[in-house]
Amino acid sequence: MSIDKSETGFEENIERALMASGFQQRTLKGPALAKFQKWAIDQEVLFTFLEATQPKALERLQKVYKDDYESKIIERLDKELKRRGIIDCLRHGIKDYGATLKLAYNKPPTEMNQTLVENYENNIFTVSRQVYYSKSNRNSIDMMISLNGLPLIVMELKNQLTNQTVEHSIRQFKKDRDPREPLFRFKERAAVFFAVDTDEVYMTTQLNGDNTFFLPFNKGNNGGKGNPPVEEDYRTSYLWQEVLQPDSLLDILFRFLYVEKKSIRDSNGDIIDEKEVVIFPRYHQLDAVRKIEADVKVHQAGRNYLIQHSAGSGKTNSISWLSHRLAKTHDDDDNPVFDSIIVITDRRVLDKQLQNAIYQLEHKAGMVEKIDEDSDQLAKAIRNKTKIIVTTLQKFPFILDKVGEFNRGTYGIIIDEAHSSQGGKASSAMTALLSNKTLEEAYEQSAMEEEAATDAEERMIEAIAKSGDQSNISFFAFTATPKPKTVERFGTQRPNGTFEPFHLYSMRQAIEEGFIHDVLRNYVTYKTFYKIEKSISEDPEVAKGKASKQIARFVSLHPHNIAQKAEVMVEHFRNVTRHKINGRAKSMVVTSSRLHAVRYKLAFDKYLKTKGYTDLQTLVAFSGTVEDFGESYTEADMNKISENELPDKFHSDDYQVLIVAEKYQTGFDEPLLHTMYVDKPLDGIKAVQTLSRLNRTCRGKDDTFVLDFVNNPETIQAAFQTYYEVTGLGEATDPNILYDLQNELDAMQVYTNEEVDTIANLEYSEQSAKSAHFQGKLNATLDPGVERYKQELEDEAQELFKAAAVKFVRTYAFILQIGPFSDLDLHKRFIYLSSLLKKLPKKSGDPVYISDDVALEYYRNEKAFDGSISLDSTGGENLYPTQHGGAGRVEEEKERLSSIIDRLNERFGTDFTEADKLSRDQIIEDMKADEELVQKAQSNTKDNFKFSFQRVFMDFVINRMQSNETFFMKILENPDFKNYLMEDVLDEVYTDLRKAD
Repeated sequence: MSIDKSETGFEENIERALMASGFQQRTLKGPALAKFQKWAIDQEVLFTFLEATQPKALERLQKVYKDDYESKIIERLDKELKRRGIIDCLRHGIKDYGATLKLAYNKPPTEMNQTLVENYENNIFTVSRQVYYSKSNRNSIDMMISLNGLPLIVMELKNQLTNQTVEHSIRQFKKDRDPREPLFRFKERAAVFFAVDTDEVYMTTQLNGDNTFFLPFNKGNNGGKGNPPVEEDYRTSYLWQEVLQPDSLLDILFRFLYVEKKSIRDSNGDIIDEKEVVIFPRYHQLDAVRKIEADVKVHQAGRNYLIQHSAGSGKTNSISWLSHRLAKTHDDDDNPVFDSIIVITDRRVLDKQLQNAIYQLEHKAGMVEKIDEDSDQLAKAIRNKTKIIVTTLQKFPFILDKVGEFNRGTYGIIIDEAHSSQGGKASSAMTALLSNKTLEEAYEQSAMEEEAATDAEERMIEAIAKSGDQSNISFFAFTATPKPKTVERFGTQRPNGTFEPFHLYSMRQAIEEGFIHDVLRNYVTYKTFYKIEKSISEDPEVAKGKASKQIARFVSLHPHNIAQKAEVMVEHFRNVTRHKINGRAKSMVVTSSRLHAVRYKLAFDKYLKTKGYTDLQTLVAFSGTVEDFGESYTEADMNKISENELPDKFHSDDYQVLIVAEKYQTGFDEPLLHTMYVDKPLDGIKAVQTLSRLNRTCRGKDDTFVLDFVNNPETIQAAFQTYYEVTGLGEATDPNILYDLQNELDAMQVYTNEEVDTIANLEYSEQSAKSAHFQGKLNATLDPGVERYKQELEDEAQELFKAAAVKFVRTYAFILQIGPFSDLDLHKRFIYLSSLLKKLPKKSGDPVYISDDVALEYYRNEKAFDGSISLDSTGGENLYPTQHGGAGRVEEEKERLSSIIDRLNERFGTDFTEADKLSRDQIIEDMKADEELVQKAQSNTKDNFKFSFQRVFMDFVINRMQSNETFFMKILENPDFKNYLMEDVLDEVYTDLRKAD
């Protein structure tokens, strides 16, 4: 007898597995089917449940409605399902003539209330196959899962052995399932629709014909999409063996599912409509939240968790669910594990989304408080044990002494997009705040604050012990791109001493599943060729490395360079990008500095005006004020809108290009962003974070594009490869580095042990904090070390000392964050060196100001790479912490300016045409192209032509001002130079124009 390979056999296996876990088999036919086709409710099962759990309420309604009470209750239920939706009705029941009818019972947290336990056990889970859901057609769905007669899940099943796949299931939902049928109406009945085959699962919460949007619901396989093989079972068996189990379904219904309201805005940013979306967790979200909660139940407070979830993973929802569940997590004695959950995020929408989601889950307000005032508000929220507190890193810092004291509690701190800025000093400040009984000044200070002890050294030792991991605090850090310190601070330690994330949803899986775009697929690099000339008669010796950087900066800021690149970007955008995403695509220009951003904004706007282009408008983003040629520029003034308005204005149809300097390179989610023009060196985590601004998906967005003027493909590939799959830490930071640094620093004899002790004791003296007198003593104790540094160390030794001291302070501060570490001598040096570094003289080290000494002679951009940058499946990459090595800077080699220029020209130069030449030759080319001058040269003698030539000469000079300002300013400011140049150029222009005849 052969194996049953049919779709029916697949259905039977799923049904059998569900029945083994407590489901009842339910076949709808006859009158039961007729009622179901009318109401999309299994009436018989519903009343079986109600009679078992709420007989008194039914009896009351039976007196009101007489013999017709069942149909009247169904009518009332149908109205409430249409008005409120199935999720809310199942959670909170309905009211009818003063009687409350519960439609489902969640699993009680304890077995102390026997009635609640019995009601929960009376829930009826049914599985039905081949349900003919409509009177108007003979279509049937493959499988339906219901709770107490109310349909929760509809599944279409396919078996690859019959040449049918999950794609056929998706097509069936889109083509053959009418969203107007009662069973398929959005929100009113089935909460989720699963398309399933033996290998993959997809889901949607709303059927909408061809516009139905399905999401993968897969576990992932070796860092990519799909599901891993399962011994003697289907790859998709986790769906019915785990997710669809009765307790799991109740958990999803009562603690995950919610309805999100999204605002639809017009081009001016005004809300014109509200859209509702039923949020059902994706598999990795469900898995991460449940695994974290289970681990917290076992280990309580004090452990840290790194959740490496790629962009596109739905971190906002994951954080919302996790914060709610952690706030409700209890230990075995029914005590809450955490007094408060503190969510640290810069996402503007998170606090409102949290409030809305948790209100639906809890049906009560007040669980979430947003900290938008000051540290007093935060301290009050912590003291009152507010369950969920949402704040930003910027709002957290300063907790004043006047707030008073509160008892030591337990806290879960969820960090959104954890990086070293949050895992270092800022995290230390939170640790200090939540661990100590007194609220001290928080942000600038480390966790080592004063406590009620008399001896300074005892207080220091206690502070050191409290600066590492705390038994009363757990950190939950979400990030797509963890740095080494992040992995070590928050990651899970493997048996071999290395670290890894607690949970992973990789970039590779997100790309393969279509949640984000592969931003490396369409990548073009341009190489800039230029030639520079020395514009001074001297040939000074300058530091080679600094001079090269100064010349490169001179070229990058040169008006001609920026104007040429701006032209390339504008024309590319108008010819290619603007036609993407149904004509709504946008681009970002990533610049190297605020000054670059300002000049690009000016260059863009000038080119657009010159060309008469009215279909492209630019915005610029940079912080503070930029001074350039005596003019002051701010973001708000240049954009003529406030900084707060920029994200919404850029999203509107009024603006197409955003020019940025640091701002909006991380954490900026604009799905319409399609193209990025990069004019800034990028590598490592910065490259990934910046280019990932493009990866958000939206309807109509099929690809992305990067045009890079600076970086080579190999650098970008290496940066992304690190974060493509799992990111681990190859080895832990070795605290013994500090002893190597201590020996190196002590041997330089800049300070004495007595001075170190004095500074350390001053720092922890009870009186010093209250007296300005000790500030003088602090400085007086530091001054001998400053003098020894200046007088007794050669320049090279000074550099070595300073570099080693900086490394010592940074390494010590970090090591305190990742574990208990106590060494009094090291701690004293940490205190001493932190103060000494602030007093050591600042050395600019051979400053080089090149821009007035060189001129840009030739310039051209040329395409260097066009294609896809591929990433390899390696199973994950390890990051490595910084090792201690030679910390100093060797005296830089000197070189003649002319030699540096020759070397750079050899590196960046090429064969140039006349059109590439700047300076003198540009004027000649401009004049030769002027038709009026051509006519006058051909119809006049040279002497007569000279009068016309001299009248228009300055017009050509002014038109070329931006292409080489230094050269042309000399013409304007030096009459002798201007006359010489006019005479020099006249002969060549007149001769060439005469030849043109």
